[in-house]
Amino acid sequence: MSNAAIPQSEKELMNARLEQARRQLMQSEKLAAIGQLAAGVAHEINNPVGYVYSNLQSLESYLTDLFRLTDAIDSAESLENVRAIKQSIDYEFVRDDLKDLLAESREGIERVKTIISAMKDFSHIEEEEFKPADIQRGIETTLNVVNNELKYKARVIREFGDLPPVECIISQVNQVVMNLLVNAAHAIDEFGQIHIRTRTDGDNVVIEIEDTGKGISEENLNRIFEPFFTTKPIGKGTGLGLSLSFNIIEKHNGRIDVDSKPGKGTCFRITLPTRQPQTPEAA
Repeated sequence: MSNAAIPQSEKELMNARLEQARRQLMQSEKLAAIGQLAAGVAHEINNPVGYVYSNLQSLESYLTDLFRLTDAIDSAESLENVRAIKQSIDYEFVRDDLKDLLAESREGIERVKTIISAMKDFSHIEEEEFKPADIQRGIETTLNVVNNELKYKARVIREFGDLPPVECIISQVNQVVMNLLVNAAHAIDEFGQIHIRTRTDGDNVVIEIEDTGKGISEENLNRIFEPFFTTKPIGKGTGLGLSLSFNIIEKHNGRIDVDSKPGKGTCFRITLPTRQPQTPEAA
């Protein structure tokens, strides 16, 4: 049956079902990716929580000593007794260490807040509206989510330009960036570099993610955006990441290109318009 023979109402229903399936597939891939990163995120949170807990134990010990000193002010027979207690608790050390302890604990809690905020930004399901967004802030959010995946594999080098706000669905752009960063880390066998570059190009912005990994062979280069195609071992990927990334960028009226040299590395280049073209309906 040709398209012309399908009633308009049925075509609309089919399109609606396809769009719903696309959204569900995109969300499933996002959740699968976050699931694979969950252990790393848990480690990222556990590390600062661990030293905050340790600091609280030290704080309890310090407070016990300080309360001994303050209680002695009322009950000590002489000033010499108070001075003796002050010396026994090593008051000067306690005072200095308390400052470091509190600063370190505050830094740890801020780190946890940053990770949780990044995960919250990343987990948006219903967001389907194009809005002006800060692309570089989105990249930083994504780096916080995948930090544990990257820090043992590569040094991340930021080369950010001065970008205007970009009209996009930022959570979806973040998902593309996450896919590319995780792929870059997986492509590096020992320890390498990942360069993240941003710049303007006329009415477009360009995001480049380049790694020093093993590269992609020529026969695979033409297939990397195919659904379910993956060169990763079983359990390491769904084969949907790059396919959905391609669809997201296409939906944003942009393009995604790749340059790769086996043994040298790979560079993915995302080009996005700063403003989405108006549809006839919107106009």
